[in-house]
Amino acid sequence: MGTAGRSDRSVSDTKHFDLIVIGGGPGGYVGAIRAAQMGLKVACIERDKLGGVCLNWGCIPTKALLHNAELYREAITHGGEWGLEVDPKAVKVDWEKVIGRSRKITGVLNGGIGFLFKKNKIEHFVGHAKILSGATGGKPCRVEVREATGDYYRGSGGKVAGSLTADRVLIATGAAPRSLPGVTPDGATIISSYEAMTLPRRPASMVIVGSGAIGMEFAYFYNAFGTKVTVIEMQDRILPVEDDEISAAAEKAFARQGIEFLTGHVVAKVEKKGTGAVVAASSTKDPTAVKSIECEAVLVAIGVVGRFDGLFDESLGIRVEKGHLWTDYRESKAPTYQTSVPGIYAIGDVIGPPWLAHVASEEAVACVERMLGHHTLGVDYASIPGCTYCNPQIASIGMTERDAKAKGLQYQVGVYQLKGHGKAIAVGATTGLVKLITSKPHGEILGCHILGEDASELIAEIGLAIRLEATAEDIISTVHAHPTMAESIHEAALATEKRAIHA
Repeated sequence: MGTAGRSDRSVSDTKHFDLIVIGGGPGGYVGAIRAAQMGLKVACIERDKLGGVCLNWGCIPTKALLHNAELYREAITHGGEWGLEVDPKAVKVDWEKVIGRSRKITGVLNGGIGFLFKKNKIEHFVGHAKILSGATGGKPCRVEVREATGDYYRGSGGKVAGSLTADRVLIATGAAPRSLPGVTPDGATIISSYEAMTLPRRPASMVIVGSGAIGMEFAYFYNAFGTKVTVIEMQDRILPVEDDEISAAAEKAFARQGIEFLTGHVVAKVEKKGTGAVVAASSTKDPTAVKSIECEAVLVAIGVVGRFDGLFDESLGIRVEKGHLWTDYRESKAPTYQTSVPGIYAIGDVIGPPWLAHVASEEAVACVERMLGHHTLGVDYASIPGCTYCNPQIASIGMTERDAKAKGLQYQVGVYQLKGHGKAIAVGATTGLVKLITSKPHGEILGCHILGEDASELIAEIGLAIRLEATAEDIISTVHAHPTMAESIHEAALATEKRAIHA
């Protein structure tokens, strides 16, 4: 039957494996490697480049773009303060190189995953997978592989290239951008995050629908390079999953950078006009109050939905809930991540929130280890770090103050502003704060929320603290190097006991 697309292996004859992993992103490739480490014969089917959305179209390349934007903006806005004479009019941006650098990085990294597959003797097939049967009646799971043709993000591929069997199948196909009802994307004027990463030219103006992590990262990126950005958010605050105090401070910080916000608004209509579009945004409090915004591009960033189009034979009748595959992970303290079909497991974005690469990786490891009877600690869903990589960055873990109130908990809060922080002043990053929430009376850490320099790095200390059931006193009694941004965590812990030194 030939090969499946650009497969590393032929599927001309049916081959049997201990485990077939469908999807080569941060959930799939990590699960495949862990399974191989444990002695399983593993195959991975991926319909495009290894690394999936995260490495090729999300986490990694966006950080490359954001770093470019940060360097550019810092030089233009703060160069004079640092003794660097920078003439904004003389600084030229090679847009093609800005985009090209991010694409080059993905090539290096997905090549690295290919090396790891070979090192761990994982067979890699490029193509669209279709699961024909689960492990029932003593028979193995059967997976058909189709040629990887057409739209990488949709469809079920071309002609059948072959089939594989396995004792178990692990689905790690991730998620795709959620579309805005009534608005048809065209990939040029009305776009998703995929197109936003590779626009051939920078638009002069852009409306971004949604102020979550994806929306805000692109808002920062395009605004930094000079695009007039307007963000529309249906909630009454931006970054709605974050602590209210962080959301409010972040909105002020990004508004000072020139980003405009329409919170408490929904998109009523998007109409193409010439080479751009007109967006009508209505107030959630008064639908008759409509604002009209002209722009060159509209980016829809309202979340994601599980991606499993064309993956299952209809006879399987696999259980789907709210657009995601059902597994036991919300109903069991030690989930196996098995779907409603015997022998078929699923992890990562395809099974629902939180839609984070690091969650997919951890779920994959837990799933594979439990398949083999290991009593792994698994994933602590109450303490998953979340990060937004703008400048200033946003990072959080655990409960917000809103959560603590809703649960009726007795708690105390320590807030430390970065405007007086030594390291922050030294590097010109005084915008932001650290907020620590602890329980009464013992000081157990319930949550931490950071807006500021290196927030995505600082949050790891709190993740470990929560895992070890540390208290505010444990952080206070831990010596933090000076001068560092990490000292801000120490000050916030002191603030929970009303004894902050530098505030």
